[in-house]
Amino acid sequence: KRNMDNPVFACYTFYSTLLILKLYTLAVITGQLRLHKKAFINPEDALRHGGLEYYRTDPDVERSRRAHRNARENIFPFLFLGAVYSLMGPNLFIAHIHFLIFFVARVVHSIAYMFSLKAPTRSLAYIIAQVPCVSIALQILVNVGIAW
Repeated sequence: KRNMDNPVFACYTFYSTLLILKLYTLAVITGQLRLHKKAFINPEDALRHGGLEYYRTDPDVERSRRAHRNARENIFPFLFLGAVYSLMGPNLFIAHIHFLIFFVARVVHSIAYMFSLKAPTRSLAYIIAQVPCVSIALQILVNVGIAW
């Protein structure tokens, strides 16, 4: 049976692909901010764009880098957990809710990070995104424990 015939795996694939596109978007935003702010992390890039005085940091670029790094740190574990979970045969509706909550919370987290939204918006989004991941991880552990 093909994996895309598994509706939970197809749902997981959909949300995972959106999350990867979000990562690419954050990377592009960071690159564009570097160009706009003329704040380059490598001297050769600074020289190419005007001189060594642009070999420097910028608070907006650094905020974007932190948002991108945080997204990677949270999305990569989700990719593993979601893949394993989707292959365990969970209920489609429940799996979809897990994937949707993670996706929406991570989008809100990135928006809160990039636009410096008032606290605790970013923290709440982070915590909300962790709930489905912990739930999935526990379900995997229970399922693996039963299999042993």
